Amino acid sequence: MIKKEMIAMLLAGGQGSRLGVLTEKVAKPAVAFGGKYRIIDFPLSNCINSGIDTVGVLTQYQPLRLNEHIGIGIPWDLDRNVGGVSILPPYEKSTSSEWYTGTANAIFQNMAYMERFNPDYVLILSGDHIYKMDYQVMLDYHKANKADVTIACMPVPIEEASRFGVMITDGNGRITEFEEKPEHPRSNLASMGIYIFSWKALRESLIALKDQPGCDFGKHILPYCRDNGMRLFAYEFNGYWKDVGTLGSYWEANMELIDIIPEFNLYEEFWKVYTKGDVLRPQYVAADAVVDRCIIGEGAEIYGEVHNSVIGADVWIEKGAVVRDSIIMRHSRIGAGSSVEKGIIAENVTVGENVKIGVGEEAPNVLKPNIYAFGLATVGENSVIPDNVSIGKNTAVSGKTVPEDYPEGILPGGGALLKKDGEEI
Repeated sequence: MIKKEMIAMLLAGGQGSRLGVLTEKVAKPAVAFGGKYRIIDFPLSNCINSGIDTVGVLTQYQPLRLNEHIGIGIPWDLDRNVGGVSILPPYEKSTSSEWYTGTANAIFQNMAYMERFNPDYVLILSGDHIYKMDYQVMLDYHKANKADVTIACMPVPIEEASRFGVMITDGNGRITEFEEKPEHPRSNLASMGIYIFSWKALRESLIALKDQPGCDFGKHILPYCRDNGMRLFAYEFNGYWKDVGTLGSYWEANMELIDIIPEFNLYEEFWKVYTKGDVLRPQYVAADAVVDRCIIGEGAEIYGEVHNSVIGADVWIEKGAVVRDSIIMRHSRIGAGSSVEKGIIAENVTVGENVKIGVGEEAPNVLKPNIYAFGLATVGENSVIPDNVSIGKNTAVSGKTVPEDYPEGILPGGGALLKKDGEEI
């Protein structure tokens, strides 16, 4: 039997519905980030940098781009004969066929995969956070405490603690109580959704709760472990960690990359972030172009102005176009004379000439005011914006739009224009 000390199970099946049109056709972990990467690159890079060479990636929602991106794991040195990276979608069994219904249910359905490696420890990760962490240090902490479960936690402002699972510990880091999104939190130690389980503890709890509908780690597995006398410890992490689950936090995390002294540094030699690299021509900045405080991806061609923005690979900014405080993802085109202000433009978008995106007053979005907010204008992938139109703030556009979709040439602040195969939805 193959023996691995610790294997990782990476949960990457989430839809990420709070990212709106950005995740309409792609799973949240496959969304582009930082001009070059996809969100899943960060936990995958953490694994190989931490010496973990066996990773199961659990996919479900819109997995195609994620599967293509990961492939056999070459960019992360995870193309191994023993272990390496494995894509684990739901599959039909002889007795049943079911989707993953919760985080722990997804892990339970892959019990046979884990048993192949006879691990001492299993690391459970989410595929949608931006951070750098040495999981080996966390494992050392787990061993030192003779823990059954170690939960990575970080201190958050107490007024934000109600958004998280909150841990209450004794003086030695042992978890005595925890509350899932409490209204009045008694601690500011928030779970990061990163767990190390001793294999025996994980196996026992998953089998015991196998019939629990929507079985989830925070709601079901951790309470079971605590109630059955297992040793639970909080591992405090004080580095950079960002859940890019909303358009606001996603935009903010990209903008933080281009701070003069970035809080999250992509350029550290000792902790590299790896990704699948496309073979592209070099970037080109024209003689009369203006570029300041930006990340510019390979193959990008800049003929206009770009300020304080993250520009993906193979993006064209045409002459007279001005992009400011925005994210433009790979293979998109911004037409001559157009302006984009605080916009998120997804992949393969064509913005026509003399278009204004992110203008005017803010208004609550008519469709999903909690999602399309933060003063952003969001354009979904493969969309087309015709010439000479204006798009306001807190807006969402998706699909191949035509001039007739914009009364008087305007989509006002708070507007939504979502089309599928040419039809409005």
